[in-house]
Amino acid sequence: MREPTTGAEEHPERWLVVGGRRWRRQDPELPSDVAERLLSHLGRGRSGVRSATAAGEDPASARRRVDLAKHGLGERGAAWWEQDASERRRRWEEALTDLDRLDD
Repeated sequence: MREPTTGAEEHPERWLVVGGRRWRRQDPELPSDVAERLLSHLGRGRSGVRSATAAGEDPASARRRVDLAKHGLGERGAAWWEQDASERRRRWEEALTDLDRLDD
């Protein structure tokens, strides 16, 4: 989701501004092993989108992987700074479960 740039200066731990666009940062409380797994899924999803698009195929399944990874990272969905610790943990655990199922 595209967010306005207003407020990014007040909370630099929450937002990354690139080219005047504000992007939500990943949840800083993610354990490093969890972040690595989610980022791996994100990279695989992005690669899959590029490959499918280049081949003229439907990239929907790859886009689903990207979306799940971004939700797990806290970059989409409910704002991680508005969630308590159990909600944050549930968010990334559910995302990883769904992402791992895509590989079955």
